[in-house]
Amino acid sequence: MQREPIFNVPAPVLWLLAVFAVVHGAREFMPAETADRFIIAMALIPARYTSSDYDIPGGEWAGVTSFVTHIFTHADLTHLLINSAWLLAFGSILARRIGAARFYLLALCGGLAGAVAYLAGHWGQPTPVIGASGAIAALMGAVMRFIFVAIDQRQGYLLREDPAAIPLMPLSAALTDRRVVVASALFIGVNLLALIGFGSFGSNVSGIAWEAHVGGYVFGLLAFGAFDVAPQKSLPSASDLD
Repeated sequence: MQREPIFNVPAPVLWLLAVFAVVHGAREFMPAETADRFIIAMALIPARYTSSDYDIPGGEWAGVTSFVTHIFTHADLTHLLINSAWLLAFGSILARRIGAARFYLLALCGGLAGAVAYLAGHWGQPTPVIGASGAIAALMGAVMRFIFVAIDQRQGYLLREDPAAIPLMPLSAALTDRRVVVASALFIGVNLLALIGFGSFGSNVSGIAWEAHVGGYVFGLLAFGAFDVAPQKSLPSASDLD
């Protein structure tokens, strides 16, 4: 008798969710002042790299480690739950398709790309950014490279059952596919609404970290082919879909 797993979620995603929860839970048990210093030490802060006028917790080492540690720190429970939901949705597909090692590497590189984009947009400013949104945005961008292929083949169920069986859309095709372009424009547009104070998907002191989201998403969309190890099948012709 075959036993079904209690959680139908890939182990790499569950482990990442567990780390998010542990970090957030540990911070909740800290005294308020200690928790604030912990968040700042973990956060990515552009002012670390341009000025010695700020006494920023974490010191010089945080200038390096915060590129990674900011991904695992969330502002509050709502921020954590939102990012966790998106990670479940997109991370589960990718973990099944490319395996644990490449999944973690893709998420990390997406988080780094988001961090670089955020630094470029806030260079020298003391505004910290925390959260996994840049990394998760990279996962979204990556899924754009094959989700519409599954839809075209009327095999959307493969996204859940066997994502590796879905052919990868070549980058040149993805950049000219109307649906990918529209989805990407909508994603970027929603994030740009942060400029007028709309939305709370990410977390920095002033609101949504839209630069990190866009940087992560663009990285995932453009670079996913380098992480993909699924069998590369030819895309079906129009006659095959009739």
